[in-house]
Amino acid sequence: MSNNHHNALHRRHFNSAQDSVDAINQLQDHASYRLAFADHSFLLQDELRHVRLQLEYLKPQLVLEQHGIDATLVVFGSARFLAPEAAKAALEQAEIALEKMPEDHHLQQKVQQAKRHLINSRYYQASRDFAYLVAEHSQRKPEEKLTIISGGGPGIMEAANRGAMEAGSASIGLNIVLPKEQHPNPYITPEFCFQFHYFAIRKMHFLQRARALVAFPGGFGTLDELFETLTLLQTKKAEAVPVVLYDETFWRQLINFDLLVETGVISASDLALISFVDTPQQAWQVIRDFYQLANI
Repeated sequence: MSNNHHNALHRRHFNSAQDSVDAINQLQDHASYRLAFADHSFLLQDELRHVRLQLEYLKPQLVLEQHGIDATLVVFGSARFLAPEAAKAALEQAEIALEKMPEDHHLQQKVQQAKRHLINSRYYQASRDFAYLVAEHSQRKPEEKLTIISGGGPGIMEAANRGAMEAGSASIGLNIVLPKEQHPNPYITPEFCFQFHYFAIRKMHFLQRARALVAFPGGFGTLDELFETLTLLQTKKAEAVPVVLYDETFWRQLINFDLLVETGVISASDLALISFVDTPQQAWQVIRDFYQLANI
């Protein structure tokens, strides 16, 4: 393309004042004219990923700093556990449906699944009770305040936020964007309900202020957070904090910790990083003893 032809493409002739105004309006509406920080399509380019990572880190960081939150207690566990009342209602509905069609294999499976949910609902209640204990202590002893922080979703996460709310304390929820959308549970304190795109930044905020981690039975996500935390503690990349595993039988059946020691892939002293408990009161006692918190 010749320079003359190229210049002709950008040469404009305005026959009236209105033509000039229309041209200015078109320019102001063009994507190139938008302020960089207000240009959504610009910020979502691959070349701007480092900026998005920084923004995603800074938003919760600044909010929590502004509210003086510097000590958190992390609660992990399955998102699939139901509250006891919800599990009981689901089982009743499943059994009623099966009574009408007793030979239906699908309905038989639903009853079995509902029974399992009812059994597992004890973990939901335990998480709720544990968070209540922590939040109640924080209300009475503000100088020893620990703020409950969860993944923001249902199950164990919901129960932890719920227990904190019932004790009158604020709590944090770190939600993550997933292919199957995760909605925040309704018990998170609104100003501390965050959403993340990057797992790495979310993990940083889980552990940056953590004074303890309590892991209830859970799946891959729970195991991921647990072993990442243990690795950071083992390698001394993070300061020592209590790591509490709820339901010793479950965890010892799931992971053969003794085998890890016997085969020499971890040291016997590494097991000292973990405490096993079977009640909310025991979990709270482990943390209270570690920090020598007041018994009230």
